Amino acid sequence: MRYLLLIYQNEADHAKFSQEELNEEYEAYMAFGKEAEQQGVLVSSEALLPTNTATTVRVRGGKTLHTDGPFAETKEQLGGFYLLNCKDLDEAIEFAAKVPAATDGSIEIRPIMEFE
Repeated sequence: MRYLLLIYQNEADHAKFSQEELNEEYEAYMAFGKEAEQQGVLVSSEALLPTNTATTVRVRGGKTLHTDGPFAETKEQLGGFYLLNCKDLDEAIEFAAKVPAATDGSIEIRPIMEFE
């Protein structure tokens, strides 16, 4: 089954990382991606630009409205994702625990709905 691992971190805290911390984090993400790929579960992954680059769209009364920024103010912001093809939720949880952001943010696991 496919699972989406959504990576949430506090952007303000992350912006304070030193270059050394950013390099260490980058290496940790590269190692995680390599492991997921070697184990045959990695389908796709992407990092997102900060929330200040987001645009939120709503349609109300037939009119399209758009605003800059994310839909809601939150403590942690969505920073990227991994799409994995795991045998079950337990395996997805094992991989989510290895995502570097799990130590200071959170990883939301969402099963992908399969359409026939």
